[in-house]
Amino acid sequence: MKKILLLSLALILSVSATAQEKINEGILIAKQTMSSDNEQMNSQLKAMGDTTAKTYFKGVKSRSETSSPMTGDMVIIMDAADKQMLMMMDSPGMGKKYVLQSFEPSAEDLKNVVVTKGTETKTVLGYLCQQYMISMKQNGQVVKMEMFTTDKISAVSQNTTAMGDKVEGFPLYFVMKMNQMGANIEVTSEIIEIKKETVSDDKVSLTPAAGYTKMEGM
Repeated sequence: MKKILLLSLALILSVSATAQEKINEGILIAKQTMSSDNEQMNSQLKAMGDTTAKTYFKGVKSRSETSSPMTGDMVIIMDAADKQMLMMMDSPGMGKKYVLQSFEPSAEDLKNVVVTKGTETKTVLGYLCQQYMISMKQNGQVVKMEMFTTDKISAVSQNTTAMGDKVEGFPLYFVMKMNQMGANIEVTSEIIEIKKETVSDDKVSLTPAAGYTKMEGM
């Protein structure tokens, strides 16, 4: 019995140690769910279903891929060293378009962001995450977020760029609340799988893919 207990303890410690190691290259799989207190809006959101996003990361570069029948395919590639972001959209209405721009927020932008480091923690896939409470104004609307981040993942997140360096780490879980067209909307996103594997340089290149044209006015 003593040997079994010791073995179980060793396995638990082994899993804990593996989960807490720093990962500089790999793939993250996120599940995103949207809901609303407005019945009509909630029906539309349910019809869309949950969204799965895949993020490839290599050092300070990352590539996020999402796909939806209504909005089409979207790829966001970010380079934290150069503070540059490439967004490629393939939508039914617009076709294949791209935007390449800086994602570094201005001093004026940061005035609209209030970040409070919380007192809570949350464990996601074995990673202990720090709580942050965020309130920000976007297009006259107030967006509130509760975010749990880890410093063990080197990936860059487009969900934290507007906060500058006020939020440390990569969010493995967050809840965002906002109001759209008079309806309250809640978006929940959680990383459900972390894969430690090699990512090619082409995957995180800021060069637009063939067939994409620059969006006018951007």
